[in-house]
Amino acid sequence: MKITDITVRPFTVEVDRFHQGVPRRATVVQTVTTVHTDEGVAGHYFGGHGHGDQDGLAQPARDHIEHRVKPMLVGENPFDRERFWHWMWGAKTPENVMSVIDMALWDLAGRVAGQPVYKLMGGCRDRVKAYASTYPNLGSPQVYAAHAAECVRQGYPAYKIHPYYYWDPETGQSVPARPSHTRWDIEASQAVRDAVGPDVVLMFDPWGTYHTYEDALTVGRALEKLDFYWYEHPMPEHRVEPYVRLCRALDIPVCSPEILEGHVFTRAEWIRREASDISRIDVLRGGITGARKTAIVCEAYGVRCEIHMSGIGNLHVIAATHEDTSEFYERGLLAPGVDYDEAPPYLREPLDRMDASGYVHLPQRPGLGYDIDWSYIDDHPAE
Repeated sequence: MKITDITVRPFTVEVDRFHQGVPRRATVVQTVTTVHTDEGVAGHYFGGHGHGDQDGLAQPARDHIEHRVKPMLVGENPFDRERFWHWMWGAKTPENVMSVIDMALWDLAGRVAGQPVYKLMGGCRDRVKAYASTYPNLGSPQVYAAHAAECVRQGYPAYKIHPYYYWDPETGQSVPARPSHTRWDIEASQAVRDAVGPDVVLMFDPWGTYHTYEDALTVGRALEKLDFYWYEHPMPEHRVEPYVRLCRALDIPVCSPEILEGHVFTRAEWIRREASDISRIDVLRGGITGARKTAIVCEAYGVRCEIHMSGIGNLHVIAATHEDTSEFYERGLLAPGVDYDEAPPYLREPLDRMDASGYVHLPQRPGLGYDIDWSYIDDHPAE
């Protein structure tokens, strides 16, 4: 079998989004990247930009695939994923671009084998415990509290707060990154704990917006008193030494790096330096291949590797990894007025439906699990 073409099809889709305290409908460009072969079988991946797999590749990424990646891979055996991964990494291919290609190749392999991708990686579990992950800037602390209580009623065993950033919760107006709203962040955390009680698992992720060690330490100590499960990405991740100090000062596990480039190589360095207690990776930072490598390195060092973001590739990596290393699937982003459970119109069924006990069951279709409505894509082209 040989690769004959790689295509990226953009199309439009209406989605629920949430911005600065308000739900809204938005039209976005989604893309499906396809690796074609001379035997008729193809592999697909939807998304590649932003959170999870909900937004398509931007034009520069599409151009990079057309002019740099496709000439590299056409004529090659599509099962040589590891070789291609090193080729693309060596060629300084943008991480999200190499990730999309890698995942389309995994989808192709699963379709050929007639197996879900997580089974090709070894298959560790068929369902994964989920947590509700919020949009930032939901509203007042009381809005966070009510939303958390509703998520618990829906069956979620855990809830993660993305607090206030680039938005002033007192005025409801957009603001620059500084100063941090640490007092409001702590108030929201306290309100959520009061609303859900002592037994619900809570996490906290300010997305690197605490630009001083002192801010990060203050919030971390408050989270410890509230018995939060982990403290994610509190400071910018290009400065490693403050993270080393923070891990030594706090008992709550620090979960990072979240978005720092370098995938498995960066995470290995952070483990060596004891700069975080829990590592963090997702499939847009090196693909399924890169995320799987990271989870294995973490397992070898006895460090948990919690997978970042929703998305079908992330779900497969978690299901191929033992719960002692990767415990939760991040379901969301969620907010009042946002219908996350609705399947996107280009798929005939959702890929990460959650049951009443808070578990997401893995799709059993071959490959990544897509049941694609190609007629929708044909009818909604984008430039």
